[in-house]
Order: sequence, then structure tokens, then C-alpha cells
Amino acid sequence: LYMFDNELSGTVPTELGMLSQAQEIQLEKNKLTGTVPTELGRAGNTTLLSLDKNMLTGTVPSELGALPFLKTLSLEDNRLTGSLPTEL
Repeated sequence: LYMFDNELSGTVPTELGMLSQAQEIQLEKNKLTGTVPTELGRAGNTTLLSLDKNMLTGTVPSELGALPFLKTLSLEDNRLTGSLPTEL
């Protein structure tokens, strides 16, 4: 799913967690707000999750550690707080 640099606004849809066959979810360089949904931890075949350069807040959910094939997690240039979960 390539939706980068589209000036998308609002929150990251929790329904993205239902994309069990998506290998890459790229939503960087938008205007997304809110938190990183825990439901993204259900997008089972995801190897790349890119949410950088948005306005996301809160912490990185430990549920992302449930993605067995995740190789790249890109979250820079947001307003996230806290430490990375040990699950990652």
C-alpha cells in the first residue's frame, strides 16, 4: 500500500491491520495525527511499515512486535514519546 506524500490527514485507519497480505505499508510524508494503531500488529505479512514525517503522537505500540516478517519500521519525524518496546 503506497500512499506517501499525498497530504492525507486524520488518523491512521485501524482497518489497515486487516491487510494481512500487504508486504509494505507506506504512509510517510502526510499529515496524519493521533496514535499508531495497535491493530497494525495484525498486518501479518508486512515487511516494511513506514509512517515517518507525519504528526503522530503517543508511544510505539508493542503489538508491532507481533509482525513476524517486519524488517523495516520507519517512524522518524513524528511526535512520538517513550522508548521502543522490547518486542521490537
